[in-house]
Amino acid sequence: MLFMLIVKASTNSEAGNLPSAELREAMSMYNEELVKAGVRVMAKGLHPSSNGLRISYTEGGSVVTEGPFHETKDITAGFILIDVKSKEEAVEWAMRMPDPQGYGEGQVELRQVFE
Repeated sequence: MLFMLIVKASTNSEAGNLPSAELREAMSMYNEELVKAGVRVMAKGLHPSSNGLRISYTEGGSVVTEGPFHETKDITAGFILIDVKSKEEAVEWAMRMPDPQGYGEGQVELRQVFE
């Protein structure tokens, strides 16, 4: 079963600030655990929304809006794709992730991927 751990953005990540050395090390160790367990498919961070755009679709066509976007709760900062045996296992792995923002404002969304 494929699951995506979606790391939500914060004001800090949207400013383009890198996490602390301690958090980078903790995330590196977490990713190594995922690899050793054979469950990590892919993990990537994303540029701030100031480098992105949104395409909105309407009856009249599509509209392109360039970033930055201000509601960080609606922005993805990165993701980890894992392949596990059950939703429960996915939750266990998600719960082991360090706070991805490192400031007590991190949030991760766990979603199953259609296969």
